[in-house]
Amino acid sequence: MSHPNICKQIHLPLQSGSDRMLGLMNRTYTNKEYRALVDRIRTLRPEIVLTTDIICGFCGESDAEFAETYRLVEETRFHSAFIFKYSERKNTIAARQVFRRCFRAGKDRTSDATLRPPTEHFLRAHREYLKTIVSVLVEGNAKRSAAQGMGKSDGNITVIWDKCAVPSQTGRHDSLAIYDASSSTLYAERPLAN
Repeated sequence: MSHPNICKQIHLPLQSGSDRMLGLMNRTYTNKEYRALVDRIRTLRPEIVLTTDIICGFCGESDAEFAETYRLVEETRFHSAFIFKYSERKNTIAARQVFRRCFRAGKDRTSDATLRPPTEHFLRAHREYLKTIVSVLVEGNAKRSAAQGMGKSDGNITVIWDKCAVPSQTGRHDSLAIYDASSSTLYAERPLAN
């Protein structure tokens, strides 16, 4: 990459995989156009980390439309997603429309179904980093333990390591070997010397 200080991550909000829902949300793209953009990004930068936003249970969303979103999430291989239940907000287009009256039980069912499965996809995406060396910007102590260091990969993925094994200085870049991964975090150690 000609500019190493630029993060190798793109946040590309999806919102929904259904063209009808995207239209109701006043989005200006279709499922096909979104897929084409993802394909173009991945062709140009295969190593890019893609993250997204999804809105579940938008008023009038059918099971089939929910399935379109799920399918797109499954096929796109996002590294993470911010998933929100639809909530009406004052003075928005959705709040002024007749379709805003939705059945809460259906909304909650759809959202709960969406919140579970993507974790498997995120884990699969992060496990692709196993046995690789990543550049990490050291941020300081991990949230759960001062004995662990925490930083971000050049794709903005959280990386954790044991500070005794890998002493690091906040604000510096370090090359670390990934030995484990969860759906949200990479776990690192000092690379073996050649």
